Amino acid sequence: MATGRTHRPATRSRGIPEATVARLPLYLRALTGLSERSVPTVSSEELAAAAGVNSAKLRKDFSYLGSYGTRGVGYDVEYLVYQISRELGLTQDWPVVIVGIGNLGAALANYGGFASRGFRVAALIDADPEMAGKPVAGIPVQHSDDLEKIISDNGVSIGVIATPAGAAQPVCERLVAAGITSILNFAPTVLSVPDGVDVRKVDLSIELQILAFHEQRKAGEGAATAAAAGAPPLRGAAHAAPIERKGPDGDVPAVMPA
Repeated sequence: MATGRTHRPATRSRGIPEATVARLPLYLRALTGLSERSVPTVSSEELAAAAGVNSAKLRKDFSYLGSYGTRGVGYDVEYLVYQISRELGLTQDWPVVIVGIGNLGAALANYGGFASRGFRVAALIDADPEMAGKPVAGIPVQHSDDLEKIISDNGVSIGVIATPAGAAQPVCERLVAAGITSILNFAPTVLSVPDGVDVRKVDLSIELQILAFHEQRKAGEGAATAAAAGAPPLRGAAHAAPIERKGPDGDVPAVMPA
């Protein structure tokens, strides 16, 4: 089986836009679900709904792959699974190393979805000497002193950083120096990398903050609607509505509305 160190997916050379590449995993996930239910074909509308995009965008994305479906029939599910997997480089083996085996790193190591999607966790690395040799997900943790040798010996293609923020940049630099050109960063910091190195960042706290923003906005809108109808404020609306407190000049809002 080919390894990721010598074979790279051809999506960029074929001119597929980055926005389309970002949606391909969504289509693949939806198609895989259909395949597991033995669904032979799917319409663009059904697949778009399952992937959370509009059907026109889906058809445009698939046109970059040279797949247009059959009028009145739709798309062949199994063929699309193969076609998208090939474009994403998932028909070959991609060795991955995870650096930082704390709670998050251990959870990633135990994630069963890697193997089924073409990724093999080749090594787990941590700077804590007491972690060395301890098995996590059946893989013994190795010390970070040996990072470069581990990458070379295992032909690692992708580095996953799950360290504390302060350690992430030095780890990133060592990964890049060892030949890694694709990094998935879970550390809550922005990494500086040279040209030719791709970094994808996953920051759970930022995603939660964005959700909190939307929750606050919905609560504020609900409170405004309730006030206009003369109804009591909705549950949770107090978090978004101005709070009246007594001031030297009478009632003043403690929080000014945006």
